[in-house]
Amino acid sequence: MALSGKPGRRSLRRVSPASPTRLPWIDHLRTATILLVVNMHACVTYSHVGDWYMMAEPEPTLAAKVPFIVWQGMLQSFFMGLLFFVSAYFAAGSLARRGPGGFARERLVRLGLPALLYMLAIHPFILLALNPWNHDFGPPAAFYARYLGSGEFLGESGPLWFAVALLLFCLALAGWKRAAGSRVAASPGGTPPSGKSLAGFALALGLGSFAVRLVQPIGTNILNLQLCFFVQYLAWFLAGLHAARHGWLASLAASPQARTAGWLALIGGPLAMLPLMIIGARQAPPEIFFGGPHWQAFGMALWEQLTGLGLAVGALALFSRRFNFESRWLRWLADRSFGVYVLHAPVLVALAMLFRALPYHLYGLVVLLTLAGLVVSYVLADLARRIPGLRSIF
Repeated sequence: MALSGKPGRRSLRRVSPASPTRLPWIDHLRTATILLVVNMHACVTYSHVGDWYMMAEPEPTLAAKVPFIVWQGMLQSFFMGLLFFVSAYFAAGSLARRGPGGFARERLVRLGLPALLYMLAIHPFILLALNPWNHDFGPPAAFYARYLGSGEFLGESGPLWFAVALLLFCLALAGWKRAAGSRVAASPGGTPPSGKSLAGFALALGLGSFAVRLVQPIGTNILNLQLCFFVQYLAWFLAGLHAARHGWLASLAASPQARTAGWLALIGGPLAMLPLMIIGARQAPPEIFFGGPHWQAFGMALWEQLTGLGLAVGALALFSRRFNFESRWLRWLADRSFGVYVLHAPVLVALAMLFRALPYHLYGLVVLLTLAGLVVSYVLADLARRIPGLRSIF
C-alpha cells in the first residue's frame, strides 16, 4: 500500500470507505489481533488458566483467577476466528490473482515454511535451550533424532497450529476452485448479513461446537489442532471468502448492527459468563464446561459463539471507523505482525524465566511480560526480515 512519504499530518492519509481496493484497517485489525494473542499467552503464563509452555509459580487463588477467566474467555471467543476471517478475505484476492496452482504454492511457502520452522527449530529450542522445567532430555542429538524419527514434531506446532490449519483450508479452497473453474464468479455489492442472520449464524456455531465437544472437549487435540474450536474457525474462514466475493465487508463494518453487537458482547459477555460459571460450577467440577452431554457445556458453547460474533463484528466496526488510514508506523507494525506471531513463544518463555527474579505481583507481571514480549518479538521479527530468504516467511 502506498504511503504519502511526508512528515507531520500528511504522513497519515485517511482512506475513503467507498474504495474497494484500499482497506488498511483490515491490516491494522489483524495486527491488533496478533497483539492480543501475545497477551493471551502472557496471561496463561501467570494465571494457569489454559495451557502453555511455562506456568509461573505460584498458582493464583481462584479469586485471583476470575479476572483472567473472564478476559481470556472473551479473547478465546473471537480472536482466532477473526484471524481466520481476515486471512480468508485476503486469500480470496490472492486466489483470483494467482489461480489455484499459484495460490497453493504461495500458501505452502507463506504458511508451510513458518510452521516447519517452528516444529523443527523453535519448539526444540524452547525444550533444549530454554528448558524452563530443568528437565533432562538426554543428549541433544539423540533427542532430536527421536523427535524427528518418531514423527513427534508433527504435533508440536505450538501457536503455529493456526498456520497449519489455515494452510489446510487454503489448499482445500484451491482444490475446490480448480474443480469448479469459471463457475465460481464474484458478485460485488452484496447486502451484508442482517442482525437476525448474524444471531442465527452464532446460534448455529454454538450448536455445532457443542456437538463436536461431545467427542472432542476443550483441552483435547489431534496433532495440536483443537477441534473443539474448529466449527467457528471453518465457518469464519468461509464467511471471509463470502465477504470478499460478494463485497459486503465494508457495509457490514459500517452498519448499526455491527456497533450494537459489539457493545452488547463487550458489556453483556462478562455479565452472562459469571452467572453461568457460578451456577454451573456448584453442581460439578469446572471440566464439565469443556464438553460432553451437559447443560453447562451447552451453555458455554452458546455463550462463546454469541459473544465471539458480537466482539468480532464490533471490532470490524471500530477499526473501519477509527483506523482506516495509513502511516509508516502502522505499516511497520503490520508488516512484522506475522513474524511476531511466529517468534513470540520462545520470547515469552525466556522473559518469564528472567522475571522470576522480580518481586511477585500477578497482574503487574502479566502487563510487563506482554509489553516486553511484544517489544522483543518485534525487534526479532524486524531482524529476521533483513536476513535473505526469511523475508518471504516473516
